[in-house]
Amino acid sequence: MSAAADSSVGAGYRAYTTRKIVIVALLALALIPALIAALSLGPAAVPADEVARTLLGQEVTRKSELIVWNIRLPQALSAVAGAGAAMQSILRNPLGSRFTLGISQAAAFGAAFAVMVLGTGTRQGANAASVAVQDPTTTMIWAFAFSLIAAGIITLIARLRGAAPEVMVLTGVALGALASAGTAFLQFFADDIQLAAIVFWTFGDTARVDWSELAILSTVTGVACVYFLAQSWNYNAIDAGDETARGLGVRVDRMRIVGMVMASLLTAVSIAFLGIIGFVGLVVPHMVRRVIGADHRFLLPASIFGGGLLLLLSDTAARLILSPHVLPVSVLTAFMGAPVFIFLILRARR
Repeated sequence: MSAAADSSVGAGYRAYTTRKIVIVALLALALIPALIAALSLGPAAVPADEVARTLLGQEVTRKSELIVWNIRLPQALSAVAGAGAAMQSILRNPLGSRFTLGISQAAAFGAAFAVMVLGTGTRQGANAASVAVQDPTTTMIWAFAFSLIAAGIITLIARLRGAAPEVMVLTGVALGALASAGTAFLQFFADDIQLAAIVFWTFGDTARVDWSELAILSTVTGVACVYFLAQSWNYNAIDAGDETARGLGVRVDRMRIVGMVMASLLTAVSIAFLGIIGFVGLVVPHMVRRVIGADHRFLLPASIFGGGLLLLLSDTAARLILSPHVLPVSVLTAFMGAPVFIFLILRARR
């Protein structure tokens, strides 16, 4: 009887894990057709078969090669990243993300400071779209410094007052407002070129990334994702409560600090190169959690693939909505994410 019961439990657990693995695999595989669509669609359409031949190194027209390799492929690959689920676990806060907690705004202020005061980014030529970060390392350092300050304040409040959603959201509102006020202060004293550069740069857009910047962004994103995935069991323990996690041998305070530092670094790098793209890290983990559950062994990879898929599809849609003009993807994600965020607040209240 006991052996039969153990066998039944084992079969149930295997079915449980198999279902979740299948969902994660489907999200990962969905990135392939989404990537082909992102490379194919736009003001200058490239047939899907020609996109495939270009990626395989076969002979294609010079125009298609330039569009795919130099313009759309770096833009599409830069859209595949995310860290929202990890921050929600670190703070035990379902509304936690780098955008809603003010970390993105703090990083944006640091980057805007570097752009204006240190001259790391300027508008090149008369075209407002030609905004470049000439010194990405300095910009990233300043963005990281200010995002780390915001993350430190959040972590301190989480230790003193507890990680209640209301406390975290109010703190995030205050930090975001303070950082936005600082950015507005810089804009007030900026000249026309600096103001144009800062305002346009603030719009989150994946189109401004080239291959060298993509290499830095991919490296940081990869390291952060590996770290978060390696800590998935610890995040499961933290979700059960700090005392429970400590009883299981998890160093909760250290996990929280290191996790916030990693998330802040990822935020700083993405904002330094892409600008602010909000709500993806908040919405995707909730969407995935309703399907796959709260086990971080599966939730984190599903959120990474799901976040990349959502941003990739949003970026493609933003390119097509006002074609031949290209809408910054941050505008579309804000329109999409704000109603979902309000729904989450109402649901949490109930």
